[in-house]
Amino acid sequence: QVQLVESGGGLVQPGGSLRLSCVVSGTIFTMHDMGWYRQAPGQQRELVARITTGGSTNYADPVKGRFTVSRPNIQNRVFLQMNSLKSEDTAVYYCNARRSGNDYWGQGTQVTVSS
Repeated sequence: QVQLVESGGGLVQPGGSLRLSCVVSGTIFTMHDMGWYRQAPGQQRELVARITTGGSTNYADPVKGRFTVSRPNIQNRVFLQMNSLKSEDTAVYYCNARRSGNDYWGQGTQVTVSS
């Protein structure tokens, strides 16, 4: 059974930083493309960043230059480093693992950017 568990969310002031972590179990981590998505209240879930099995990355335009996704495969984890946070980054952030058309999701972690 594939399981994804996110951590690292919280309350941060505008301009601050957070690092989200997602640990994956129950599968061969290196065979999955990984991603981070977010969902704000009343909004659809949207892509934040993705990283392939080969380490290629892509980012949503609103986070380019501020967020960095990484996957040190030896740890079965994917990270999202978020810098220069803005109030519009407030959302529940979800970790995603994808392989052969199958998607797996974590339970989400809340990120709130507010003064």
